[in-house]
Amino acid sequence: MARGISAVPDKATLAPDSSGAGAASRPWWETRWMVALAIAAAMAPLLYPAIPPLVDLLGHMGRYRVELDHSAWLDLYYSFHWAMIGNLGVDLLVMALAPLIGLEPAVKLIVIAIPALTVAGFLWVAREVHGKIPPAAYFAIPFAYGHPFVFGFVNFALSMAMAFLAFGLWLRLSRLDHIRLRQWLFVPISVIVFFTHTYGWGALGLLCFSAEAVRLHDRGEPWFRAGFHAAINASVMALPVIMTLMWRERSAGNTIDWFNWNTKIIWLKTTLRDRWEWFDIAALVAIGLVFLEALRNPRITYSRNLAFSGLVLVACFLVLPRIVFGSAYADMRLMPYIFAVFLLAIRFRGKTPRKLGRAIALIAILFCAVRLGGNTLSLAMAANDQSAKFQALDRLPVGARVMTLVNLDCGKVWELPRNSHIGAMAVVRREGFSNDQWLMDCLNLLSLKYTKPGYFAGDPSEIVRPRRCPDKLHLTVDQSLAVFPRADFDYLWMVDIKTFDERLVAGLQPVWREPGSILYRLHP
Repeated sequence: MARGISAVPDKATLAPDSSGAGAASRPWWETRWMVALAIAAAMAPLLYPAIPPLVDLLGHMGRYRVELDHSAWLDLYYSFHWAMIGNLGVDLLVMALAPLIGLEPAVKLIVIAIPALTVAGFLWVAREVHGKIPPAAYFAIPFAYGHPFVFGFVNFALSMAMAFLAFGLWLRLSRLDHIRLRQWLFVPISVIVFFTHTYGWGALGLLCFSAEAVRLHDRGEPWFRAGFHAAINASVMALPVIMTLMWRERSAGNTIDWFNWNTKIIWLKTTLRDRWEWFDIAALVAIGLVFLEALRNPRITYSRNLAFSGLVLVACFLVLPRIVFGSAYADMRLMPYIFAVFLLAIRFRGKTPRKLGRAIALIAILFCAVRLGGNTLSLAMAANDQSAKFQALDRLPVGARVMTLVNLDCGKVWELPRNSHIGAMAVVRREGFSNDQWLMDCLNLLSLKYTKPGYFAGDPSEIVRPRRCPDKLHLTVDQSLAVFPRADFDYLWMVDIKTFDERLVAGLQPVWREPGSILYRLHP
């Protein structure tokens, strides 16, 4: 047994102290008010922005508008057909909330709940595994704002939040030996998580399988038999396999780019990617030091339960390709949760030493405050930038067909391209057409009726490169300006583009501008 992983069964096999005396003597980082404060703090970075400035979210909001409204204009451009696929979480919540409070407030309310639910799931899992919340568990909180969430994979992020909450319930029912109840409950739970996003369902299955294998081994079964029986017990969540196979039969998306080790190293480095590379990398270095201390310090160890779960997730990350069923960044999405699981695994051997526990808790809370403070500032800056650009929408008539070109700088730019799908706000606010929607069969259920622009009808035509750095996926700004079909659009919206051949826009009428961005009317 490795020195850093305890051979003692985890506290999940024992009942947490729920007596009045135990609660009274509990250190402050284990109290309910501290847990509530941590969950509330997870929402802080998203309180200020009216619309969460997550990279892909604006594009999703264009789809939500089509789902909600069947206006004459939108019906000219788009069609939407509901189907049973594993990618519907936020879409369904928007359908329920938006008629009551409006689309934009509904999106903000749902998205702001995702990191809060994620943190609640993290801390519940820690509580069930250790019988209490170890002070190091608070280091995991900033990973709710990992790269995939800030990139705007909201259905995925919601499904992972639900997966950790469901995992906490699985651990609790296992600890109380309510195995039959667990079997009945996790059939519908697995289906709900699957429809939120397939990825969360898969992660839930891996977490529950690994925890069950450790539980059965602790009860005396050899590892091979424990793993076999754990797979059988976790098979109550297998019903969505049939749905996945049916979905795959209808999907044209490819599964490609296996074992790209260079890219996987990049995903490790970008686990907390947001705006400032030095800030995000420094946070990972700090977490690395936490892991090293947990291995070095004889008073600290790792829970076998969660350490095994973390290793299972690592194996999944290594095996997963970059693109699954046409959906990109499949392997990248796991990284923040791998870090979180290993952080949640850290605990003291035996009784918690108050002085050392207090020191770790204070350092963890300070780390959270710095990271969430950085996220708050970054998101506020992005929200202010987008709010200024949204003023261009006021110059658009209802139903306008908008050709958006958004600059993607040369080189390896760390700051996420938050305005990539800003054109979709023409769909959201003006019932118009935008060239930035994803045309992916059976992945988002949106399809185009207005296909005249050809390549320029959808993503990635909205992304352009500066003249000095063309690539294989995107045109340069001058190439797009030269060849896009002007007769098929009413407006040209250039965003964050500072240099281009101005002869290519000669004769166009500017109706709005700010430094680096401009809106042209294409026809008198």
